[in-house]
Amino acid sequence: MRPLIRLFFRGLRQVLAPIVLISEKLSTPKSVERSPEAQAEIDRACEGLALYQFRTCPFCVKVRKEIARLGLPIEVRDAQLNPDHRRELAEGGGRVKVPCLRIAQDDGGVEWLYESDDINAWLQRRFATA
Repeated sequence: MRPLIRLFFRGLRQVLAPIVLISEKLSTPKSVERSPEAQAEIDRACEGLALYQFRTCPFCVKVRKEIARLGLPIEVRDAQLNPDHRRELAEGGGRVKVPCLRIAQDDGGVEWLYESDDINAWLQRRFATA
C-alpha cells in the first residue's frame, strides 16, 4: 500500500508543478525602485545570502516572490536537484528542509533560517527600509 501512496503523490506533484510555476510567473510582483547607489548597497548586502529551495515548493515560491518584490539579488540554490546543495543544506543547516536562507555573517559565522514566514520577516526587517 505504501508504494501506491508514494506513486499517487509523485504523480500529483508532477501534475501540479507546472501550475505552481505558471502561477508564480503570473503573480510575482514588480520590484521596488531604488537609486543606483541604494541598489548597489543592497547588492553588496546580499552577497552573503543564499536561498536553498525546491523549485515547485509553495513555501519557496512565497519567499522567491518576496525576494523579487524587494529587488534582492539573492542566489537561489536548488536542494532538490543539486546533490551538492542538498549536502550543504544538510551539513550546515542540520536538516534538508526548505525554504532555508543561509546568512553569512561579517564575523565569518553562518546562520541558517528556516520557515517562509520567518525568512520573509527577516528580509523585510533587513531590506524594506533600505
